Amino acid sequence: MAFSQAVDVLKILVTAIGAGLGAWGVINLLEGYGNDNPERNHRGIKQLMAGGIVLIGLKTNSAICHVL
Repeated sequence: MAFSQAVDVLKILVTAIGAGLGAWGVINLLEGYGNDNPERNHRGIKQLMAGGIVLIGLKTNSAICHVL
């Protein structure tokens, strides 16, 4: 029982980190376009993709656990 609650808390934490990273990437991306700064655009794309990968991985893992 305690283990499943810990897993649920970790899922929420990982989701929050992924969403925060994705939002930070969008902000950097928009700042890069506004200032015509290619370095910001590159960093924003990487952060946006990292946040998306975290969220996709979490959803995939959840779906696999339900199948097993």
